[in-house]
Amino acid sequence: MTIHWCGTGLSSIPGLRHLIETEGDVVVWNRSVDKAKAAVGDIAKDIRAFDMAALAEATKKGDVVISMLPADMHVPLATMAIAAGAHFVSSSYIAPEMRALDEAARKAGVRVINEVGLDPGIDHLMAHALMHDYRNSAAFDPQNAHDFISYCGGIPKIPNPFRYKFSWSPLGVLKALRSPSRSIADGKELNVSRPWDAISHYTAPLETPEEFEVYPNRDSLPFMAEYGFEADWNVQRFVRGTLRLDGWSKAWAPVFREIETLEGAAGDARLREMSDQFWRENSYEADEPDRVVLCVSLKAEVAGTARWHKTYVMDAWGDARGTAMARLVSTPVALAVKAAITGAVPAGVSAAPHDIGLVRDWMEVVGTLAQSLSVVDHLA
Repeated sequence: MTIHWCGTGLSSIPGLRHLIETEGDVVVWNRSVDKAKAAVGDIAKDIRAFDMAALAEATKKGDVVISMLPADMHVPLATMAIAAGAHFVSSSYIAPEMRALDEAARKAGVRVINEVGLDPGIDHLMAHALMHDYRNSAAFDPQNAHDFISYCGGIPKIPNPFRYKFSWSPLGVLKALRSPSRSIADGKELNVSRPWDAISHYTAPLETPEEFEVYPNRDSLPFMAEYGFEADWNVQRFVRGTLRLDGWSKAWAPVFREIETLEGAAGDARLREMSDQFWRENSYEADEPDRVVLCVSLKAEVAGTARWHKTYVMDAWGDARGTAMARLVSTPVALAVKAAITGAVPAGVSAAPHDIGLVRDWMEVVGTLAQSLSVVDHLA
């Protein structure tokens, strides 16, 4: 059995190094062999230039293919892996085209595991753990008024005037600001065209409580079923969103105004110019610590009184082990690789595991990656 790890970008290295050290037979594929050697050349025995044809020829039944490449490569790589009888892992969201591979993966008896990074990934684990505990509590009742939030953000450990810093090209962040979102607010579907139209404040229950700005991200609604919310439940709020430092919306107000005016090819070109400027002005310095804050909370109320309310809260930052973002994205990917090899998750296309035993095992590892990880029982 061989593990084929594709891509050695900034978020790949801790998990990749862990697999090389613990699993042995790992082939590292990267567009730039020199960059891969700089990242893991001290321990990797086999580094190759990424090429789909060469990878397909090298992939055998029972192998695992990991894609840490751009999102448009995930489905082609997963399709190739299934055809070879190999498993597949990525940290990215499950696109409809990936979901469509489920039947083929099941027939081949292989595991196609996605959404096993930070967000999505660790946030899913926290949500499954909360739902398991709630469903097994005396307070559980589908008619309770349910309030679910999941906020995650990569932010600078040392705040700057722009209230944000970039680990890689800002273009992805800028494009995300043009994306609509769906969530549940006040018991109704909330559709937002631009994130800045739905910015609110959230006080994270850290050891020293801290206020952040938050907003809905992408489409939250499909995750209601993923987490086990039934169609007949009384759900007043359900939102998966992005977390930013307090003051972010004020610092970025000129950016929001300009993005609203951008259209077509000229708008795309301007977005790239903005990306280049932000990278020059607000990228992380060498050895400057990043920070990740993740809060996932579930509350159940009756007539305005909470009957059950717990929050997972995680605070992590860069240290001698590298960036917090890299640890928290790539280590769960490595855990998913091991789950694929051992058959700990079923065949087919899936996201982060639901099985509470596996969830708790993974969360124990996550606890070693963060400076702070706790479950706050607000009613204790």
